[in-house]
Amino acid sequence: MSIAYIALGANLGDPAAQLRQAMAAIAQLPHTQLLAGSSLYASAPVGYADQPDFINAVCAVQTELAPTALLAALLQIEQQLGRERSFKNAPRTLDLDVVLYDALQLDTPELQIPHPRMHQRAFVLLPLLEIAPEVEIPGLGPAAALIGQVIDQALYRLDPV
Repeated sequence: MSIAYIALGANLGDPAAQLRQAMAAIAQLPHTQLLAGSSLYASAPVGYADQPDFINAVCAVQTELAPTALLAALLQIEQQLGRERSFKNAPRTLDLDVVLYDALQLDTPELQIPHPRMHQRAFVLLPLLEIAPEVEIPGLGPAAALIGQVIDQALYRLDPV
């Protein structure tokens, strides 16, 4: 069994409800157990700024699914919850990313682990550290040591999941 961390985000429809639905769907994946889910956090969009703020969270799972199989399952959940990919960084009903998978370092056209920009995003690091304060990012070290680099990014904690 492997431990994976999944970043969740949404800014269309009812983002908080969609993140809760996504976590429930993740918990139902075959050979996968939801271990923890962070609180919800509101953050400004990155990249394309002319869109609503995002609601973000991170969850931890224990899974027998290989990284690419886990990604495929997450993409199915996105699609079931209405995800459309109109352009890069577009507003979305749901975004699910595998950000960590054990201590694996993987770089394929479909999947990069650790997620290549996770250490630059407060909306990933803060919820990740909430549920896994000792977590290490392969190639970068303890996530807690990286939080100071993103402290200037506005992020507001909302209700727990």
